[in-house]
Amino acid sequence: MTKLKLGAIVDDKPIKVTVELPAPLHRDLKAYAEVLAHETGQPIPDPLKLIGPMVQRFIATDRGFAKARRQSSG
Repeated sequence: MTKLKLGAIVDDKPIKVTVELPAPLHRDLKAYAEVLAHETGQPIPDPLKLIGPMVQRFIATDRGFAKARRQSSG
């Protein structure tokens, strides 16, 4: 079993944004969605739905950001 950084995608009310992605990144998102669907047993109909959870995971695990945030709020 593959150890992915993302788990099952929570169905939540989204906020719409528009971004442009390089074609290689879009291909990687599609491939990641396929692996994630296989691992979780949940279909991922739109690989772009992974962007939000990926950014959220990135921010949650960025120690430098967490430290800066603590310093600015304290």
